[in-house]
Amino acid sequence: MTMIAEVLLVLAGHSSSLFTSDHDLHPAFRPLLHPGEEQCLQVLGQIALRYRKIKKACATLSRSRSRYVCALCATLNQSLKDDYESLVVDTEAKILQRDPELVGHGFFVPLAAVRATFAEWDAPLAALESLMTQLESEDQWQPGSLIDMLLARSRTGVHRISQIMSSLAVAVQRTWRGQLAAFLVHGSLSPVDPLASDSYELLEGSMPSCVSHQSRESVTYVGRAIATVKKKKWESQIPREQALQHANLLDTVLPEDQYRFDLIISQIRTNVSEWLWLNVLTRKDVEESVVSLANYFLLRNGEFSLALIRDIEHLKISRLTTRSGGTSMIKEQDLNLALLRASLGTTAQHDPSLLHLKFQMPSGPIRPLLPSLSDKVLSSSTATNPGEITSFDDLLLGTTLVLTYNVTWPLDLFLHPSDLQVYSALFNYLSSLRKTHTRIHTCWTSLSNAQRARRRWTGLGDGGTTEDLEARKQLLRCGWGVVRDMGWFLDSLSGYIMVDVVDVEFRRFRELLNKPQRARSESIGKASPRGGGIDTGTNADRTYLDFTTLRNLHTTYLERLVTGCLLSHPTLTAIIRPIFEVCERFVAQVERWGGDVLPALLFEGSLAAGGDKVGVMVQSDCKWYRRSTGLHALLDSFYEELSLSTSQQPFTVTGDASKSILMASTGNHTVFQRTFVRGKGMEWNGEVRRHVERLLLRLDLNGSFSRRRLGGEDLLG
Repeated sequence: MTMIAEVLLVLAGHSSSLFTSDHDLHPAFRPLLHPGEEQCLQVLGQIALRYRKIKKACATLSRSRSRYVCALCATLNQSLKDDYESLVVDTEAKILQRDPELVGHGFFVPLAAVRATFAEWDAPLAALESLMTQLESEDQWQPGSLIDMLLARSRTGVHRISQIMSSLAVAVQRTWRGQLAAFLVHGSLSPVDPLASDSYELLEGSMPSCVSHQSRESVTYVGRAIATVKKKKWESQIPREQALQHANLLDTVLPEDQYRFDLIISQIRTNVSEWLWLNVLTRKDVEESVVSLANYFLLRNGEFSLALIRDIEHLKISRLTTRSGGTSMIKEQDLNLALLRASLGTTAQHDPSLLHLKFQMPSGPIRPLLPSLSDKVLSSSTATNPGEITSFDDLLLGTTLVLTYNVTWPLDLFLHPSDLQVYSALFNYLSSLRKTHTRIHTCWTSLSNAQRARRRWTGLGDGGTTEDLEARKQLLRCGWGVVRDMGWFLDSLSGYIMVDVVDVEFRRFRELLNKPQRARSESIGKASPRGGGIDTGTNADRTYLDFTTLRNLHTTYLERLVTGCLLSHPTLTAIIRPIFEVCERFVAQVERWGGDVLPALLFEGSLAAGGDKVGVMVQSDCKWYRRSTGLHALLDSFYEELSLSTSQQPFTVTGDASKSILMASTGNHTVFQRTFVRGKGMEWNGEVRRHVERLLLRLDLNGSFSRRRLGGEDLLG
């Protein structure tokens, strides 16, 4: 019985002469024991050793600065006290009471019986020892990583291990939930183990992986909003009743229950958003920001947009003519300076929102290059892959260029980063169209000036000898015909987009902003219309534009813009970009020819020009036209695809409509979220169809597309 008492003391965490420093039995006792008894003592000694290591590690880790590690250690000590230490005490009591389960014949206690009693703790203590080793291996544990590790260890088939690890995970989650509630409900951050930085951005490792991306965004949004309102000492603060309700909601859920946790966070975000819209973010702020975004991103401020495009073109030319290497590069600061120069003398000069605009070059500074004149076969084959996304972000400068808008408080509560990405993609597309359109008009002016100068010497003819008179005439008609078709198409497309889409949708959205909306609220804890109380869960009629409705209206506004501008139809955009490239290449070639399509009369047939007979330059120019343009094939493909879109489901694609059309900007790609028609009903489909029909009428006003082309109609031959 003395040995049994010693063994129980060892199991309770005390040292004993029965064992050496580790769990090995002292050599002096081995001759006195049966091999089976020796084995039982070895196993019991190992259990006792693991228990002592766990208790020692807990005592050390309990002095940690991390509240999460301290909570884990406290819970583990309590669990060991309630289960393991109670088992030691109960075993000793049974032996003293001569319980027949442990005491044989009333006086003999087999070591195998004691070994069997504590066998259930073999695996749990081994798992806890491994846990303590892992905890001690790191100097600092972030709550997210700690919760993830405990939840991963709780997923085991051993019930006791799963139970202990789950209890530890719950303890850490409750501590983390307290910090989360302080941030979400009161906007406060702890100086020790904060969840977010001073700028209210979540720190790495502060959130467990079981918290979804949407919930993380909502936590950042709500915490920053509440903290900023308090920091700015706004006249209105979150009602105490609403804060208390949010705290009670958080107390009912843990992050490991992902579905319910996401639901609670979503409810809190909705309630806070409603209150902010009524008390912080006013309709005037929203309307001013929408007007500013439309002026600069949707090019509704026409004089500024044209001045900006001309200034960027001038910047490229000036850098090309600079001989020194360092100053020949175009940098972001050069483009941002171009924004300010373009505003001079326009209505944007005194617009304070202009300071929020900034250009970004993801690929870094570049050396400007002239437009490529390489021969490319551009036809309807460019749009054979409907799932491929066509980007327009490099057409304005020659490399990826992103226009950003610095959103400050409280507008960041309304404008999300994804909205600004859509605006940026629309700017790239519209500015590419405006730039190409302007270049074609400049080319038309140049050809007109050259023709007037030529007629001063040639009279009514085109000049030249009898050998090349007909060739010069055909080439001149060919050049004028190409510029006419380019200008006509760009006039039609630009007029449709700016008048039928941008202006119509902009006016419609502003009307909706100024029109009172009625909504039904059935969510829990909605802010009252007066911002001073909480709905009790019952339905409440409201006659104001609530925050959720505002966000939905703005999202629909962007969707209608993207769809009306044809950006949600990959096949059409895959044809539009080559059309822009054809126009750009044609204008560049005319510029390199001196602004005329006909070679000068004194150059033709000159030995100095490399020709040995009359008409060689005219023939060379004709070959370049036939080889490089292909404009009519692209226009035919565009009209055909546009016509098919009206007879099918409007602007749907074969891919997954939940994916993005404006993809996240990684490297040289611009973020452009795919915004397709998503169950808007027959009214939405009809409006989209009417948009497309207006463009079809503009393009086919003279019936040239609807009639089959004659064989000799193509001037390019």
